[in-house]
Amino acid sequence: MIEVYIDGATAGNPGPSGAGILIKGSGEHHRFSIPLGIMTNHEAEYHALIKALEICLEKNYSIVSFRTDSQIVDTAMNREYIKNKAFAPLLERALELSKKFDLFFIKWIPSSQNNGADQLARQAVNEKEAGA
Repeated sequence: MIEVYIDGATAGNPGPSGAGILIKGSGEHHRFSIPLGIMTNHEAEYHALIKALEICLEKNYSIVSFRTDSQIVDTAMNREYIKNKAFAPLLERALELSKKFDLFFIKWIPSSQNNGADQLARQAVNEKEAGA
């Protein structure tokens, strides 16, 4: 099983944002730090999830277990529902991608267990700010 740690970060809310993705498993270890542009923190969390799902599909992984410190993303994905309709298109895209796996899991973890993805997300914010 592939373990995927994701995090979104922003400098301001909204502000320059980034996604951090850490993929472990099958003897592989991948790190992604992806600038996202200007958005809110919650949007960055969803975009981190979507980017990670796309990467896993490109790598032809069939069984993935995601970890996030965003309770909003975890709850929305597990219930397939979101209260804030502004995020509905992002949830819809994430659910559509997640159904392409043989098995997809997502689990909330405390921020203290998501340091790798958090550092990558912050790095992406800093890259975007330096390039602005």
